[in-house]
This record gives sequence, C-alpha cells and structure tokens, in this order.
Amino acid sequence: MSVDGGMWEGAYGIARGLLFRLDAEHAHHLTLDGLRWAERAGLIRAPKMPVGGVTVMGLPFPNRLGLAAGMDKTGEAVDAFGALGFGHVEVGTITPRPQPGNDQPRLFRLVGREAIINRMGFNNPGCVRFLRNLERRRTFRGILGVNLGKNFDTPNEQAADDYLAGLRAVYPVADYVAINLSSPNTKGLRDLQSVAMFEALFERLLQERSALARDHGVVRPIAVKVAPDLSDEQILDLAAVVTRLGLDAVIATNTTIDRNSVREDPLAGQAGGLSGLPLGERSLQCLKLWRKALSPTIPVISVGGIMSGADARERLLAGAALVQIYTGLIYRGPGLVTEILRETVDISP
Repeated sequence: MSVDGGMWEGAYGIARGLLFRLDAEHAHHLTLDGLRWAERAGLIRAPKMPVGGVTVMGLPFPNRLGLAAGMDKTGEAVDAFGALGFGHVEVGTITPRPQPGNDQPRLFRLVGREAIINRMGFNNPGCVRFLRNLERRRTFRGILGVNLGKNFDTPNEQAADDYLAGLRAVYPVADYVAINLSSPNTKGLRDLQSVAMFEALFERLLQERSALARDHGVVRPIAVKVAPDLSDEQILDLAAVVTRLGLDAVIATNTTIDRNSVREDPLAGQAGGLSGLPLGERSLQCLKLWRKALSPTIPVISVGGIMSGADARERLLAGAALVQIYTGLIYRGPGLVTEILRETVDISP
C-alpha cells in the first residue's frame, strides 16, 4: 500500500509528535532513513496533479518546488524526495574534503515559533563519498542541484581553490551548481559576499566552467546562494556584479543571524542560522530587492520561511522563478509538498 500526498497530514502529525521528543539532529537522521526505506519499498507515491513544468536556467523543471540544501547533505535520499513530489532537489552543502562540522548539539527547534536554529558547520562526507552516494540513484527524474562550500580550515584567500575543486568533482552529475557564500556557521564565509571577493571568485568559477563545458559537452548553470542579512545597498552592489558576469541564478536566502523576531524564545541565544516562519518576511523582501536589481533574464529562486502553499504562491507572484522549502517540511510534513504544488500549478512561467 502506497501513501500519496493527500494522506500524509494525519500520518505525519503522529510521527512528528514522536520525532519532536527526540534530539533534533537524531530525529533528522531517523526521518531520512525512514524516507529512504519507504521509497525503496514502494510506499511513497507522488501527488497526482497537473505537471506545471517550467524552464529555468535553461533546465526543464517538472514543477516549481524544490528541496533546499541542508536537508540531504550526503545525497543519499534524492529518490525519496523525488517520490514526495519535489521537482528539484538541491543536495549538500558539500566541501572537497570530509568534515564533521561543529560540536553537538548544533540543531535546535523553536517550536512555538515554527523555527529552527542550526550551526551544523557544513558537516558532510566530502566529494568522493558524496559522488558514490549519488551513483545509487534509481528513480529520480527531476533536476539535481549540488550546493558547494569551502572547508572550514581553508582561508578565504584560498577559498576559490575549494570551490573550483568542488565544481570539477560534481560537474558530470549536477544539473546545476549552487555556490554557498552565505552560511553563518563557517567562520568568515560571509566575507566572500564582499564585492571584490565575490567578483574575483565568480570570474574564476566561470572561466573553469567554460573549460569543463568543452570537456563534457554541456554547460552547467551556476547559481549563488546569498544571505538575508545583506543590506539593501549590498544587494544592489552584488546584483550589478551578478548581472555583469551573467550568473545563471540567485538563491535568496540562506538562514539569518538576526534574532529580533524570536528574542523572547528561550533558545534565541543559541548561535547559528535561524530559519522557518520568522525568516519569511525578510526573505520575501530580499526576493523583491534582488528581482528588481537583477537583469530580468537572471532568475531568483526563493527560499526561507515558506510554510504554506499561499506563501509559495506569494513568492512566485513576487517574481521568483522557483521556490524551495526546508523548515516548513519539518513542521508541516510532506503534505506541504502537495499543498504547494496545488497552489502554484496555475502560475504562468
């Protein structure tokens, strides 16, 4: 017996009650293990509805909904998330060398705020093992994005070497590559969003992409994932660079270090990036700013605080080409996928 999107709400309500009694990181791994098992057993059936496909970055996305980076860091659950109905799955963040990330505990639920604080620190198996995991995909037919970062002990002056190594490694398997300069959990990473460092990094990445395209016979789109904590002036400056260089997309936004919206929560003092409902307003503002500042030909992928189908619809009507979810999936469950697809299928490309 398979479970389609319309049957998830009650089942997930029970499961969530149990999972939320566990440490957040332990519950995360149990959930991924359960999803992988259910997909392999044929127990997950994607919701049936009009396709609503759209071409973004020159790629044929089956629908407008994607899974944000950070949920499947190892690339082991792509088939399972595809079975839930996601049109694209962004895996990672991946660094060239394996790294354990920051000390535990490093993942916290602010349940009353429908939010999460994480300071994971790019914990991941490294490129070699990651690619082996991706080789095990069997059923996913959507778009695969790979989110790249730098190792924590690589100085910013040498950060381009890590991103170039990652790009070379994943180029044969990724449909698009996302460059993560915006996690608050790797010391100094966000400094790479300064105009000078940003421009120098992407000039090298685009040059390398040209060489890889000649070798592989395909041009992989390159997107950049940006922080919500940039000032309006910084967004305007970076948008000018993105437009001049002709990057393929901007993913707005990552998690925030701002705590004003949750300052009364007992966990507000935990270090790390805040995601979920409290991020929604700022993420929407950033979408509008980036959309206005960028060339109309460069799409914006909106992520951050999307907790309902109505939220996703609002982002698309505000100019997003695609939307991604993470924290909303944790709080609302797989039924959110069905809800978003139903709410957004009629929006014209």
